[in-house]
Amino acid sequence: MRIFLFLFLLSIFLVPAQSQRVTWQTRDGVVNFLSDAPLEMIAASSNELRGILDTEGNIFAFAVNVNSFQGFNSPLQRQHFNENYLESSLYPQTSFKGRIIEQVDFSKDGAYTIRAKGILNVHGVEQERIIKSQLVVDGSSIKITSNFSVRLDEHHITIPRIVNQKIAEVIQVEVAAVLIKKE
Repeated sequence: MRIFLFLFLLSIFLVPAQSQRVTWQTRDGVVNFLSDAPLEMIAASSNELRGILDTEGNIFAFAVNVNSFQGFNSPLQRQHFNENYLESSLYPQTSFKGRIIEQVDFSKDGAYTIRAKGILNVHGVEQERIIKSQLVVDGSSIKITSNFSVRLDEHHITIPRIVNQKIAEVIQVEVAAVLIKKE
């Protein structure tokens, strides 16, 4: 199933030059996360979110390299994030791929609240999710913003008991990206 989805998305996104299909892309979206635990608050962000949106099919794919996150409380905290929790050498990317549920008229400027249904892959564990997002279409770009939470246990990320008061079980995530038309 995963191979079929990958091949389908690949064919959709690589064929636009031949079929004149219009896609919207970002290469510098932002992902922020916050772990607000009783004894410690950990915040980090990446400005390397990559994504593509096919407005004809209402399908999308977004990914960010796990080791691109910066802003931890210390270099050691970042190291533990990459080596012990997200295991970025084994699972280098986090991704969300799927379809926009609502029909949006992308030819018409405006603000839209949509639901994105797809597969969220964190730490190599795929979970089907519906994530509410906001779209602002202005003709030359599409701005996407979203706020959602990720339960660590749903993605097989375990927190040692010795630090369970320093790392939240549920991580808050914010995403912001501006997509530009690619023809």
